[in-house]
Amino acid sequence: CVRPCCHALQVQQRLSSNLSSSCPQECPPTHDLLNSLRQVEKMLAIHEASYQQGLRSLRKKISALHNSTMAIFKSASCPKPETPAHGRRLGRVFSVGHEVHFLCKPGYELIGPRTRVCLESLKWSGQQPMCRRDIFHLSSLISPGLNITTNSFSSVAPSSSSSFHASAALSASSSSSSASSYSPYSSSSPTSSSPSSSSSVRPSHCTHFLGSTRCTCDVGFTISGRDNNICTDIDECHLFPLGQPGRLCIHQCVNTPGSFHCFCPDGYDLAQGGRSCTDIDECENQMHNCTEDQVCVNTFGGFQCVAVECPEMKNATYIKTSPMRCERNPCMMGDTACIQAPNSISFHFLSVVSNMSAPRVLFRVSAARVLGDTLRFGLAGGRGRGHFSVQRSGRQTGTLLLVTPIKGPANLEAEVEMSELERNTLLGRYLTKVTLFVSPYEF
Repeated sequence: CVRPCCHALQVQQRLSSNLSSSCPQECPPTHDLLNSLRQVEKMLAIHEASYQQGLRSLRKKISALHNSTMAIFKSASCPKPETPAHGRRLGRVFSVGHEVHFLCKPGYELIGPRTRVCLESLKWSGQQPMCRRDIFHLSSLISPGLNITTNSFSSVAPSSSSSFHASAALSASSSSSSASSYSPYSSSSPTSSSPSSSSSVRPSHCTHFLGSTRCTCDVGFTISGRDNNICTDIDECHLFPLGQPGRLCIHQCVNTPGSFHCFCPDGYDLAQGGRSCTDIDECENQMHNCTEDQVCVNTFGGFQCVAVECPEMKNATYIKTSPMRCERNPCMMGDTACIQAPNSISFHFLSVVSNMSAPRVLFRVSAARVLGDTLRFGLAGGRGRGHFSVQRSGRQTGTLLLVTPIKGPANLEAEVEMSELERNTLLGRYLTKVTLFVSPYEF
């Protein structure tokens, strides 16, 4: 008797719940053995189908449980947000992830976020906004002829009559100086005045009707006291501190009874919205003390008087051909040192805000015409080399990049060199000296 035959029969008997598990004394014929194997395969297939059916059923139950849990989660909602006085609330769905929006009536200004989102914690994002009467219409404070710019820097550039020209990159504009602008790195700290107790606390306005009393306060005050008979001034500067979203002033906030007031540093005017600051152009408004030999450069919050002088070199002499450009006099035949000196030197002055984001394009140098077969651009020197980089941006153009932010106040220089070659022989060098005046403020 072959033992595997008995083993196959034992498997069949066990699957058939046969009580007999002993091996027969003699092996059955071959066809009986094959029939037994076929029955074993059928039984295994039945068990496998039953297992897969159970698995599918379990998956359906898990999916149903997950869907019911998500339905319960989605049905959760935040408490109904309050509608600000003198304003409106837009949005009727308060479930998680939904938004509500706030508007104020004409003549009132929204203080706080315009949009709040229902968070997973079932709380609304941000602070409850309020509508305050708009008392900051200060258009009469701005001179009609004042040119307000939103560029992050201004440039004093030379004439473009040379063989190559350079231009300030206008793409490097700052974040807007509008009333809603927000700069998280402002160098000024918020301050709040301490109004006298007589002006910061006043009695409430109460009305009595049918045995009930209702007390209200003026705008800018909150009701308090044991019997709601006292109105206390709201410190808006403390409620919306500097450096926080929804803050009131870009520079300095001073609390006043029932309101607040924004102030700007020297060299700035309060903008039309009454919250942001606009740079005063002292050069354009003739508010500087520069001499006739100097050039006035407007900076953010001030101005600089600069004097452009041609350099003195041992083997080369220069002559001033424009207020911002010096050109080398012709060299003697065979004077290698003179030939190696720059053919021309241009001076440019840029005004930028503090902590301006990087990388950023500051300046472009272009060749109007090319005599040789190669044009190279690079940094020749200057203070603050770690902040700058020069890269090729076109066939005849090089770009000066700010690669790391600069904390103001600071003055930095970068020298951009353009070399023209013919078969690796130098035909000429052109130097552009760029001076950056970095403001102490970020606006």
